[in-house]
Amino acid sequence: MAVTNSSFWLKNKYKLSGLILLLPLLFLYQSLTPTFPPAWQAQQLGEFSIAPLPLNLNAPYVHHDDYVKDFMLVFEKGEIANIRQGYANIGTQALPIADLQRSENGILHGNKHGQHVHAIASEKLTSADSLWISIENWQGEWQVGKWPLPADILVQ
Repeated sequence: MAVTNSSFWLKNKYKLSGLILLLPLLFLYQSLTPTFPPAWQAQQLGEFSIAPLPLNLNAPYVHHDDYVKDFMLVFEKGEIANIRQGYANIGTQALPIADLQRSENGILHGNKHGQHVHAIASEKLTSADSLWISIENWQGEWQVGKWPLPADILVQ
């Protein structure tokens, strides 16, 4: 004998299952088409011309016991192979090299198309802060650049 009183679940379980199977496609589309804030004005640091690109406008987050903010550094001029080491921090002044070398945060890493960095920052960003990029070449010469933080990154 057939069951005559069917519920909402029995009538629609296949439709709901199909909808759940489509949700990963939405997440895949979102991950393949990311949106980033615009890149900042490029500056010359020795042989390099660098344009920082924040990956988002969110507040700094904790990464390996430090507050950091993620950036992609686009090298418009200069050979990345000429960089011995590079660091980034956000603050009122560039951090001393000894402070930058105490952890893996703040180190430039990536490939010839761009360098990624977890710039060391404080918990809250203020208008007095700037992005500082310090680069050493293979001759031991240091270049330090400063970018003031735009207002849209300060809104938290």
